[in-house]
Amino acid sequence: MNSLYRRILVPIDGSDTAERGLQEAIGLAKAFDSSLVLLSVVEYYPMMMEMATATTWELISNDLRSHHERVLDRAHEAAKSAGVASETHLEDAAAARVCDVIVDQAREHRCDLIVMGTHGRRGIEHAMVGSDAERVIRMSTVPLLLVKSQK
Repeated sequence: MNSLYRRILVPIDGSDTAERGLQEAIGLAKAFDSSLVLLSVVEYYPMMMEMATATTWELISNDLRSHHERVLDRAHEAAKSAGVASETHLEDAAAARVCDVIVDQAREHRCDLIVMGTHGRRGIEHAMVGSDAERVIRMSTVPLLLVKSQK
């Protein structure tokens, strides 16, 4: 492969916004003859861990992992159907933020580009929810393409 973007990291979580990012990444991968590194990060919320019994927590964490596995399987099939090579990675954000995991995985898998969806939140909603995409912009050493939600 003699391409500008040989490996494209695509963080996905099953949301419509992430799906838009995935579709854009598939198009780029076809155009540049690139492969995709599909990443889904399981994020555990500390409050859930504190409030749940051990048995309940195990059920919750198993459900979260299963959800992310299904998301990766669907994305892998979408890439395959488009004739794009891909690999999947499921990571836990146990002690880290999702943005940290994304940046680390881009480095670890030697990706040349990160393509991710963003909600484009502003104002009070942005202040309350924050933005993993914004944090990735600040921390990433590789180019980042943000695909905005249609809303």
